[in-house]
This record gives sequence, C-alpha cells and structure tokens, in this order.
Amino acid sequence: TMGNWLVNHWFSAAVLAAWLGINIFLFTYYFLFFDRDERYFYTRAILGSALAWARASAKCLNFNSMLILLPVCRNLLSFLRGTCSCCRRTLRKQLDHNLTFHKLVAYALALLTAVHTIAHLFNLERYNQSQQATDHSLPAVLSKMHLQNSKWLNPIHSNQTTVEYVAFTTIPGLTGVIITLALILMVTSSTEFIRRNYFEVFWYTHHLFLIYFAGLVIHGIAGLVRGQTEQSMAEVHPHRCAHYLTQRDQNCTHDCCKDPEFGSIPAESWKWVLAPIILYIFERILRVWRARQKVVVKKVVMHPARVLELQMEKKGFRMEVGQYIFVNCPAISPLEWHPFTLTSAPEEDFFSIHIRVAGDWTERLIDTFQSETPRIEVDGPFGTASEDVFQYEVAMLVGAGIGVTPFASILKSIWYKFQQADQTLKTKKIYFYWLCRDTGAFAWFNDLLASLEQKMAESGTADFLTYRLFLTGWDTSIANNVALRFDTPTDTVTGLRHKTIFGRPMWNTEFAAVAAAHPRSVVGVFLCGPGSLAKSLQKSCHQHSSLDPRKVKFYFNKENF
Repeated sequence: TMGNWLVNHWFSAAVLAAWLGINIFLFTYYFLFFDRDERYFYTRAILGSALAWARASAKCLNFNSMLILLPVCRNLLSFLRGTCSCCRRTLRKQLDHNLTFHKLVAYALALLTAVHTIAHLFNLERYNQSQQATDHSLPAVLSKMHLQNSKWLNPIHSNQTTVEYVAFTTIPGLTGVIITLALILMVTSSTEFIRRNYFEVFWYTHHLFLIYFAGLVIHGIAGLVRGQTEQSMAEVHPHRCAHYLTQRDQNCTHDCCKDPEFGSIPAESWKWVLAPIILYIFERILRVWRARQKVVVKKVVMHPARVLELQMEKKGFRMEVGQYIFVNCPAISPLEWHPFTLTSAPEEDFFSIHIRVAGDWTERLIDTFQSETPRIEVDGPFGTASEDVFQYEVAMLVGAGIGVTPFASILKSIWYKFQQADQTLKTKKIYFYWLCRDTGAFAWFNDLLASLEQKMAESGTADFLTYRLFLTGWDTSIANNVALRFDTPTDTVTGLRHKTIFGRPMWNTEFAAVAAAHPRSVVGVFLCGPGSLAKSLQKSCHQHSSLDPRKVKFYFNKENF
C-alpha cells in the first residue's frame, strides 16, 4: 500500500518531493520574473512570452545539470553510506536508488531541453520577423537600433539571416545543437535493451557527457538574449518612454529622446555545475587509485554453459552479502568497467564472481581466461548489505533468472552463520524458490545447492533449507525424460534431491503452506527479479498476513541489485 511505501521509503519520497518542489519553484519564479520585469519590457515587445519559457527552462536545466553527476559518484555514495552507518538501515538502503534518481533527472533534462529549444525557435522566428518588418511598430524600431550604436537588442542584423544560419554560426546556436545531440544519444543508448545487449555502445556513448558539460558552460557566453541596462532604465524608463520610440520626430528635445541601451544576461551555467564537476573529477581520480591496487586471482573455475568463476584476493577488501564490484580487464579494454554481483560469503577468505556470456566484453574475457590469466582491476564493493535476511525467523527467498546470483552469497553466509551458532542470525528456516527458463547457465548454482544439501544432511539439519526449482521454459524432450525417471530419488534435470517443478509457481499455494507451517512467525519475503513478479508477491504477502498481531505476518522486500 501507499502508506507502507512511504514508511519504508520516506527518505526517497522526501528527496523526490524536494526535487520536484525546487524545479517547480525555479520555473515559476523565473517565468514570472522574465514575463514581468521592466528590464525585459523591450525584449518582450519582440519575443512575447517565448522569452519567459526559454529562460525559466534554462534555470531548471542548470539545476538538473548540477544534480545529474552526483548519483553516479559511487565512492561518494559509499562514503555517505559509511558515515551514516549509525542511521537506520532503511535510510542507507535508499542510497541504492541512486541510478533511479539519475534516470529521473535525465528525463527531466530531456523534457526541459525540448521546452528550451522550442522556445528559442519561436524567439529566432520573432527576431527574424522584427528585423524584416518595414512598418514603424515597436519590434521593428527596436530591431533597427544596431544601425545607430552597438547597444543592439535584436541579435539578427540582416534580412538574409535564416534560423539555420544562427543555429550553426553563433556560439549559443552551435553549442545548443551539439549538447542536444549529445543528450539525445545518451538517453537513447541507455535503454534497458541496449544496456543489456550492447553494453559497450551504452558505455562509450555515455562519455558524451564531457561534451555536454563543455557545451553547457560555453553556451551562454555570447549573451544573445539581452535586457535594458540599469543606467538606461534610470534615464529612459520604458513606462515613460516606450510610446515615444514609435512616434518620435527628428527635432526631439524632451528626456525620452535618448535611445534605450541594452546589455547581455551574464552566462551563469558554470556557477551551477562547477562544484559537481570538481567532485566528479575527485571521484574518477579515486577510482583510478583504487583500481591500481593489486588483485590476485586465486582460482579460475570454468563451469558448464560457459560460466566463468573467478576467486580473488585484494588487500583490505571487506564485503557484505548482496554487494557488487566493478571489474576491468586492461588486456581487453582499459576503459570499460562492468558490474558483477559478489557470489562469495563474507566468511570466506576470498571474494568471487560468476561471469556468463552477455555481450562482446564478457565473451572476450571468458576466451582470455581459457588461455591465460590476465591482470584484473577491481573497484568496490558497492551497495548496501542485504542483512535484512538474517533478521527473520523464516525467510522466503525468490530468485528469477540471473536474479539467483546474489542468493549464492546469502545462502552461503546463512550456512556459515548457522554452523558457527552466530547470535546475529535469527533465521530458523529458509524457503528458496528458483525460477528459470533453463538451468544451463546456472549449473554452478546447482552445484552450490547440492553441496549445501550434502553439508546439511551430514550435520543433521537437512530441514533448515527447503528449495523448489521452477523450470518455466522446457521442451518435450525434457518432459519425456522426466516421465521415464519419475521414481528416481534425485531430480532428472538438476540431480538434486528436491524435484524440479515445470511451469510457474502458484504463489497462493506456496504462501498458504508456509503460513500453515509457521502460524506464529514473522516471515521475510525477498525477491531479486522482475517488477511483475514483485507485484504478485506483494499481493500474496498482503493476502496471507493475519490481522491478529500474534499470528503469521509476511513482509515483502525487493532487493535492488
């Protein structure tokens, strides 16, 4: 429910409300300022309300350009997470929504760029019309002022000037076109599909942000949009003198005879973005320094279906369950860093990742490791620990597809804590649900479950972990094989003691069974998987939680890996 969401995500909701509020305030304040301020009386005579639309959107563009880099300063976020370790975990956890906020700001930039560009196209058209007008209207008179002195108002000084000419020959025009193109390329290449399938395209295109910021800082330098100077306002205030401009004779003697004078609006984008750019430069220096620290690859395991396991060591490396690292292999590409979820437990004396083929870079890495052991650089770990799992008597863990990866770390850690009779572990029972189309790419996870199964059986705690594997994509050959071996003690597909179930889980049945087995427990439900599955699990948690405070309660936690 909305109430529950606000309780768990109050910090995110507060940040969102503040961000929206500041944007609305900036837009409204500057829109009204440029729409009413007397200094822009003559500018509005030519441009109308398009002036206010362009300037208000420019202020919001500056504000959002200031914010866009902050959520991607991963080391800064790790530092904040460390400094607020005394804060509630829910607050630290919400720092993991950094990329969601980054995307939100990016969409705002795209929308504001559209508003700003359209407003300026109207402005150019109106400047052009005023320059070409031959009547004695106020816009026409104002546009001819450049003939008398250099205190011009209309930047278009020739009847032959076109919108295209202004766009490609003036500093604001050219930088505007370049930064808009950079923004379009960055937004389009960062869609889920391209990130998942063509990571390199996303990675390299995103570095156009350097051009974006350089263009943004230069964009306003020429000061094409102008207003009346303070001195000129004191001498010939538009309220007194505007009507004289259109009906002035040659022998004019009163105090309104003097022409109004105009000055540029100073460029100010650099003031907004200077601090975040300096922070980001520090961030990149820190990343380079951390990456230079030696990583020892202790063991390389090649699992079936071309899945590579790397077990590594690095001085001072401390991890928690559910965290991830960034990996770089200079032999393949000195610039590319790819994120991988850690599959080892904090109790182990190494840290590990499992890499499957998901694009050119991973394919080349796996090929390289089959012939030699190249140098690896690691940055991290990042992300908030998924310690909530240890806080529930009963935990239901749901991993879908690649979403099983973080549960490798969690299941191993729970087993170590259980063995060592760790006081922080409240868990007495785990239900693990694994949903996948085919087990091929996750044979390594099968092996992990099999070894856990064996260890638990040996220590007489076989009932601590109950897991169910749901094969959602299967063909007739598998089905026939299963039918032939129906009475074997281990499963046909996985070789595990627990049988594979074909098709999708009936969550109502699963929740009802857990509720019946633990009528007085608080059950934590954890998902690492798609949003559609999150909705159905949330619904089941709600339906199967008892209103009686002494009876079973289900709490849903969607992990943000």
